[in-house]
Amino acid sequence: MNILITGCNGQLGSELRLLEPTYTEHSFFNTDIEELDITNQMAVDAFVAKNHIEGIVNCAAFTAVDKAENSKEICTALNTVAPAYLASAIERRGGWMIHISTDYVFDGTAHIPYQEDATPSPDSVYGSTKLAGELAVSKFCQRSLIIRTAWLYSPFGNNFVKTMIRLGKERSELGVVFDQIGTPTYAHDLAGAILHIVEAGIKPGVYHYSNEGVISWYDFTKAIHRVAGIDSCKVTPIHTTDYPTPAHRPPYSVLDKSKIKEVYGMDIPYWEESLADCIGRLNIE
Repeated sequence: MNILITGCNGQLGSELRLLEPTYTEHSFFNTDIEELDITNQMAVDAFVAKNHIEGIVNCAAFTAVDKAENSKEICTALNTVAPAYLASAIERRGGWMIHISTDYVFDGTAHIPYQEDATPSPDSVYGSTKLAGELAVSKFCQRSLIIRTAWLYSPFGNNFVKTMIRLGKERSELGVVFDQIGTPTYAHDLAGAILHIVEAGIKPGVYHYSNEGVISWYDFTKAIHRVAGIDSCKVTPIHTTDYPTPAHRPPYSVLDKSKIKEVYGMDIPYWEESLADCIGRLNIE
């Protein structure tokens, strides 16, 4: 198959590029803004037609959650409009699309893991535009598969794991929120799951994927420092109200992964095992 990957320089896109050589029967077209402006409908249509694209994995998004609150236009363009263009273009070719979404489509007021059929109720510009993107993809592409994920990290780009390692080395004390609960997602694991789905065949619908387990940002930070060998920084638990941000964070964003495990027979790694693998790749000194 000819497969278009968008957002190839991001965390997930970078991990997909590392795994692609093991799937030599496919031709991957890795693109970012320099190669393809997905907010330009004519450009998307032309690229998909010219390269005979049969499937799309859309990893591109505006993910700066706080900046999104004052950048609604560009956030909407990337998170809502662009996915609609991609879905429409691949539908005309009878192809499929995998679209990456987020736990932020929920407001985090639940007390049990969110299943795919839970009613979305985003409480931020980022979450609202991502939900609208999901609806657009489902509307314009019959063979579409949406994966909601959460707390993504990798050796690439900017993310919580790399930030906590840097701050742990620079500071003697850190305050980290303990009243936001979720599950980290190692982008390498998610990339592998996506390519597994491509091989197994698209079964349309919404799916949830994160690593196994449940943890707070505070506990995650403690684990990051332990695995990275940082013992000179005291980590203190604080409330969300002690660290106000422009965008609302879901206090509880645990995703139920039963569906993707049952439909695709996946064995999802535990978050701490994946964290150790990631930190090992970062070559911590």
